[in-house]
Amino acid sequence: MRVLEERIREEGLILSETVLKVDSFLNHQVDTELALQIGQEFKTVFGHLPVTKILTVEASGIQFAMAAGIALGVPFIYAKKKKAVTLSEGVYSAPVHSFTRQEDYLISISQKYLGPEDKVLIVDDFLATGAALVGLVDIVMESGAQLLGVGCVIEKSFQEGRSLLEKRGIPVHALARISSMAPGEVHFIANEEQIKESAGC
Repeated sequence: MRVLEERIREEGLILSETVLKVDSFLNHQVDTELALQIGQEFKTVFGHLPVTKILTVEASGIQFAMAAGIALGVPFIYAKKKKAVTLSEGVYSAPVHSFTRQEDYLISISQKYLGPEDKVLIVDDFLATGAALVGLVDIVMESGAQLLGVGCVIEKSFQEGRSLLEKRGIPVHALARISSMAPGEVHFIANEEQIKESAGC
């Protein structure tokens, strides 16, 4: 998705070879027009599949799951990181380790909203180590629903997340695949012929 790659180059802040900040347009302040375009792109990729629910984890995946849900005409569910007192019924849960926050937490989804009749598309903002996505996959498996695929906005392809999912036979599609990055430069898999690109540094 070229428009997304350009925004990463122009506004992304690369703090190290593994840390990319896109909070000016994707996951703190959100460019709503871009988010809706991302939803349409996920429809282009996954629209031929019989998706009944879109699944993500709070909080940064919510806007993209909603955009994809609007595009595909289906509801989305987000896994909660802390069990609310209102979530008193049965839940599906999975442990997740956050690389950015360096903490472990339990994600959970009410069993009322996910079941064996569902065909699920998982959507999230980043695919890096894959920890959150593997947790979501485990919840889908526990629910008995069918997992149709995983869509990510940005993938750090030099980390292990994709291989963890593909080893489980899960189709993965990322809209922007970063092959390498460092302060001042970013390289995308589809554009490796380009020399160092500015990344908002």
